[in-house]
Amino acid sequence: MKKLKIILSIFLILVIAAGGYVGNMLGVFNEGNYGEYSLKNTQTISDSPLNGKTIIFLGSSVTAGYGSLGVSFADFLEKTDGITAIKEAVSGTTLVDYYRNSYVHRIQAIDKNIKPDAVVCQLSTNDATKNMPLGVVEENFDVQYQSYTVAGAIEFIISYAKETWDCPVIFYTQSKYDSEHYAKMVDLLYEIQKKWDMTIIDFWNDAEINSITEEQRNLYLVDHIHPTKAGYKEWWLPKFQKCLYEVLK
Repeated sequence: MKKLKIILSIFLILVIAAGGYVGNMLGVFNEGNYGEYSLKNTQTISDSPLNGKTIIFLGSSVTAGYGSLGVSFADFLEKTDGITAIKEAVSGTTLVDYYRNSYVHRIQAIDKNIKPDAVVCQLSTNDATKNMPLGVVEENFDVQYQSYTVAGAIEFIISYAKETWDCPVIFYTQSKYDSEHYAKMVDLLYEIQKKWDMTIIDFWNDAEINSITEEQRNLYLVDHIHPTKAGYKEWWLPKFQKCLYEVLK
């Protein structure tokens, strides 16, 4: 009986420890997800030029708010600027149409009859983590894009958004982290921009974004990729607002 109690005690300690680890990864214990950083404590901009705009946000965990209890920059834009956010974000998904819930697959499932003012798409880190093939930029526009590559998937998404909703397309990158493959994806995105003339919010190469202190990093991120509410609100939101104000003015 005594041995059983010891085993059960050890098991309970391990469960609690594991739960704490997972909770920390999800941002449960990060101070950047509470208090002044909550949506409730975020003020609305009454004269925002984005008020009444409808924006589609296509992405994975960073767009979904994986490290911030399900709240991302898209939700802050709803609160601060009065937009209607169509948040099509699924954690773990890729741009590349390799899995059924890829960006390419999911953008085609969005209601074609809505009238979005813009589509904002995440350059997913999952494509880098899973080492998805980069591919090449097509010379022509009227082609069948190779959506099983990063380049083909991006071009398909831009083409589909323009043909379906005739609205601006904006891609945003991750802030700097240790990934050679993602760096190549960012370079590829700029090649695609030359062809399509779409907008890029480039956190990867933004010196201001990447020069935060260690203290800020602990507040703004739960790991090397996923922001907290504080990260979205204080660190990223002003950049999204500036870009959207210019694109949708």
